[in-house]
Amino acid sequence: MSSLLKLLRPDRRLALHLPVHGRGAALPPALRRLLRQSPGSWDLPELPEIGGPLESQGAVTASQERLADLLGVDHCWFGVNGATGLLQAGLLAMAQPGEAVLLPRNAHRSLIAACELGGVMPVFLPVPFLSERGHAGAMTAEGLRQSLEPWPDPGRRIAGAVLVHPTYHGYAAEIHELIRLLHDKGLPVMVDEAHGTHLAFHAEHDRPASALAAGADLVVHSLHKSAPGLAQTAVLWLRAERLDPERLRRSLGRLQTTSPSALLLASCETTLDWMLSSRWSSWYAARRGEAIRLIADLRRLGVSIHSGDDPFRLILATGQIGLNGLDADESCMRQGVIAELPEPLCLTLCLGFARHRGLAQRLGLIWQQLAREGDGVPLPAIPEPPLFSTSIPELTPDEAQRLPSVICPLADCADQIAAELICPYPPGVPLLVPGERISSDRSQWLLLQHQRWPDQVPGKVKVLA
Repeated sequence: MSSLLKLLRPDRRLALHLPVHGRGAALPPALRRLLRQSPGSWDLPELPEIGGPLESQGAVTASQERLADLLGVDHCWFGVNGATGLLQAGLLAMAQPGEAVLLPRNAHRSLIAACELGGVMPVFLPVPFLSERGHAGAMTAEGLRQSLEPWPDPGRRIAGAVLVHPTYHGYAAEIHELIRLLHDKGLPVMVDEAHGTHLAFHAEHDRPASALAAGADLVVHSLHKSAPGLAQTAVLWLRAERLDPERLRRSLGRLQTTSPSALLLASCETTLDWMLSSRWSSWYAARRGEAIRLIADLRRLGVSIHSGDDPFRLILATGQIGLNGLDADESCMRQGVIAELPEPLCLTLCLGFARHRGLAQRLGLIWQQLAREGDGVPLPAIPEPPLFSTSIPELTPDEAQRLPSVICPLADCADQIAAELICPYPPGVPLLVPGERISSDRSQWLLLQHQRWPDQVPGKVKVLA
């Protein structure tokens, strides 16, 4: 048996990572029934009766139209190459080559790739940085208001804006006010809500609102990062007041496969239907209640947990016990638990929507082992990156990568223009983008990141020759 097939066999380790269906435990019931059928029976082409996301007829088109109506938007498209392809299509539908888009500093690398594909200039907006945690927080309305006054001038038309809500760690942005501020500037707004799909399917008042409810023009939902669908599935919702649907459809046609998986398309429909059902509401409420109780139980057991807005994301503050989150991740692996996101100062677990009986006791014992491995002296905070204001690269990412380049040590790259991306993955948030000029303080900050995260942040970078 091949090594990959061996890895796909049942695994007894506890899966506290994406996809959030918990290795099938929380998949929609109808999808579980489909997967029990003869293997391969569902591996079908775009038969006339099935169609595809961009076809004018067929079951997929009918399903997309029905779901758009249920969610109160004008159009809906399923995606089978993840939120990545839909985010890229949305950005390229907003901005023509030579134009600019506003992006938060914690935008996903897929959006930088879209700027490269389309010859679009990213204009970066600052977001709060949580030094004691070592990663970005969520954008605030006051922060955006300051970033837009004075209005950024990239020397070209700003065609639209992208927001992230919530972040990978589950931090929620002030989404209503952010969208209103950008709409007041005449901009269409796309929201990367890949980690907040579940927010769109409940009316509870003790959670953040979805960008759909807040009036975003485009919203991209992952159906495996924060919904119980299969990996690689996603959905794009459009309100057509500020964006031409045909322009978006053409953009999707350039970036989506012409041979979509029938299984993944079925997962899109089944997952969304399941999340619109009363049975899902009961399931979700039960899992959310368990997650909230788990956090309280762990804190009573002495586990250090950073606060957040999504109880399904558990941020272990390993830096407080003197342990790098990357080392903590390896220790958890040895103890039979697979986490989602290791970073220098913390380790994030994704509880997902499966049941986890006895988890508090198990994690409590793991934390005791982590505390023994740490020296008890809190690790130093990571200084805020020198990105306090709106930042405009000197070249578009595609221009920077077409020019001759040389490899330069981070310690010697001050005042050079970057020719490549530096981007730890996960979380996929770029620390440096091609076309940006590297100031001396930025060079020193990147060098610090390399020292604490050498496997993810290289000690050298390509710069323009």
